[in-house]
Amino acid sequence: MNRSRTRRGGRHGLFSGSPAVLALTLAVAGCGDVATLPDSAGFGPRPSLPAPRMDLVPTVNTARAVGWPAGTTPQAAAGLAVSAYASGLDHPRWLHVLPNGDVLVAESNAPAEHDIGTGFVGWVSKQIMKSVGAGVPSADRITLLRGIDANGVAATRSVFLQGLHSPFGMALVGNNLYVANTDAVWRFAYVPGATQITTPGVKLIDLPAGKLNHHWTKNLIASPDGTRLYVTVGSNSNAGENGMDKETGRAAIHEIDLASGRARLFASGLRNPNGLAWQPASGALWTTVNERDGLGSDLVPDYMTAVQDGAFYGWPYSYYGQHVDTRPSPPRPDLIALARVPDYALGAHTASLGLAFYNATLLSKKYAGGAFVGQHGSWNRQPFGGYKVIFVPFAEGRPAGPPEDVLTGFLSENGDARGRPVGVAVDHAGALLVADDTGNSVWRVTPAKR
Repeated sequence: MNRSRTRRGGRHGLFSGSPAVLALTLAVAGCGDVATLPDSAGFGPRPSLPAPRMDLVPTVNTARAVGWPAGTTPQAAAGLAVSAYASGLDHPRWLHVLPNGDVLVAESNAPAEHDIGTGFVGWVSKQIMKSVGAGVPSADRITLLRGIDANGVAATRSVFLQGLHSPFGMALVGNNLYVANTDAVWRFAYVPGATQITTPGVKLIDLPAGKLNHHWTKNLIASPDGTRLYVTVGSNSNAGENGMDKETGRAAIHEIDLASGRARLFASGLRNPNGLAWQPASGALWTTVNERDGLGSDLVPDYMTAVQDGAFYGWPYSYYGQHVDTRPSPPRPDLIALARVPDYALGAHTASLGLAFYNATLLSKKYAGGAFVGQHGSWNRQPFGGYKVIFVPFAEGRPAGPPEDVLTGFLSENGDARGRPVGVAVDHAGALLVADDTGNSVWRVTPAKR
């Protein structure tokens, strides 16, 4: 595919447009409040929730995307080692491991028509996204990585599927590969061991999208018995400011019955659900959710939660149960009364996206059954939050302790972003894989050599 694109990495291409755009965005950056609570206050089953702050100018604190200097990697926790499984990718966002061990990587970004009609605030937001490496055209493809060589790098790489539309989630059911584009779920015939799919796909169901498509990523996962798909759709705004008529079918997880093709709303009030995973001990479906911005550096914590069929999780009318957000109009006290409290907070503005439960044996036993979470990193918080991969221990299917850092060093000493972790997955050997969409790499975490 021949595309003209601005590259991430290095210190060029941070903003496109005139010097006035750069000056305005930099003037906004650094404004707003500073967190008064320690990072730890925003984690766990009972996070601290101080009074909201709604400043005229919201907190804007962005990490400039610079990429990884040659020969550098993230920093792995004690007892672990990290290496580049693949590099030179084009904005790798999400991962899926096939039954034969092949690794699929969705190289993707927001569609060209994105958040049209959101006015000045939306325009400034786009300039900020460009500064952090998220303003490039979408590669619109899935790449296949196979095997591993003596240097720990994928032995082969091939373009597996192309001509997609901002793809994200992937799931294999039998010999059908399901892909969640930004606007629809598609089904492709898959031949085991194939390194490329060239046959046309079949559209299974449309998803909410269009020119106003605020949270464009759509993830999916198959039920353990392969009869259903669960699909995430994020909100079309931060807190309903574009009108609730623009939120039909959004801020939700949908269930698709594969036999009939019928879909239903499974859970709602989830501002921007991303990660989906089945907890191995309980069998419950869990998701990671990006919560709202604009209430201060200490609010609102992102979270992960077991998803209850039919449950409402508050957005946009309340957060963390029944803590009222006064911005949406008209208010809905009837829905607030139904709002369910999430299970585990993941820190304010950490942009927690990737989710994978560990059900292998290569890594230490302490990771068994627990959750790895890819935290993409904040823009609405001072100091920064996220920009790392964490681990949350579980016992008997429930979170059982504070989070632990697994991969750090994505931010440089002066606050530039070398990388930003997104999707996480466990490969067939039991290693942890991490997609880094700013570093254009897939990292592989293994036990440290003794």
